[in-house]
Amino acid sequence: MKRKMGRSGIEVSALGMGCWAIGGPFWAGETPLGWGEVDDEESIRAIHAALEMGVTLFDTANVYGAGHSERVLARALGARRPQVVVATKFSNVFDEKSRQVLRQDATPEGIRKACEESLRRLNTDYVDLYQFHDNGYPPEQAAPVRDTLEALVKEGKIRAYGWSTDFPERAEVFAQGPKCTSVQLQLNVLDDNPAMIALCEKHNLAALNRGPLAMGLLTNKYTAETKPSVDDVRGVKSPEWMKYFKDGKPSAEWLKKREAVREILTSKGRTVAQGALAWNWGRSEKTLPIPGFRTVTQVKENAQAMQFGPLTKDQMKEIDRILGR
Repeated sequence: MKRKMGRSGIEVSALGMGCWAIGGPFWAGETPLGWGEVDDEESIRAIHAALEMGVTLFDTANVYGAGHSERVLARALGARRPQVVVATKFSNVFDEKSRQVLRQDATPEGIRKACEESLRRLNTDYVDLYQFHDNGYPPEQAAPVRDTLEALVKEGKIRAYGWSTDFPERAEVFAQGPKCTSVQLQLNVLDDNPAMIALCEKHNLAALNRGPLAMGLLTNKYTAETKPSVDDVRGVKSPEWMKYFKDGKPSAEWLKKREAVREILTSKGRTVAQGALAWNWGRSEKTLPIPGFRTVTQVKENAQAMQFGPLTKDQMKEIDRILGR
């Protein structure tokens, strides 16, 4: 399965790999923002497995693991870098040694500095997709951010850009830029995002889907009794925006929704995760789900979803009926 990445026309696999988890632990004060400890060698094997299964889109951010995710991705890609589309993000300023997030910086100078640092960590001289990593930045202040990104395209530092946001009025500001090609938005079968999908379709922007597996809830791994580790973003000290896990446990409300649609998701022999990804593809031609991973097993399961393709229109309607949408 292939899809075009918005206006850029860049062709990518219909599934991307989200590289947040492979960055390992990092924090804002005492709040964990990573997914616990990781094994870099397993991460590299997983990226190689993704490449072998036809995945050509890898999404990371400078802040994931305070730079560590970008470094691991660079190691894994090596000479294969020109064969893939690398997406990363900017705005967070952090300390690599303490792995602490310090502040945000969306000034033109800050953006350029972050870009150069990402290029070094990624061991590349260009980024395919450079994304603004501040969901709630004031839209009335966003034009200089967009204009700086347009300049970076002209200079050959980046090929295209987008905004990671769930607010249409913010994405609209970036959509006015000729080289804007995507929005990264929250989207999964339990948690639709109709306003943002409509915006992507209106402006021919790729909809990179973060959270397509609801932070792992849309897999068979999590039950009501599962408890993530204390250094996991889903654990007992999770940030306020974490809705799929509460008090260090999967949310009973979201688990109930998962079970209600399980039968449809597992049609044709799919796993729950494969069915969840199939829903994303069925939602719009613009969608590019980017599930996270830490192991070869997870990568193989998710990549195999491309063999099944999207859910049917009837299945999509039935899910909406079951979930009362």
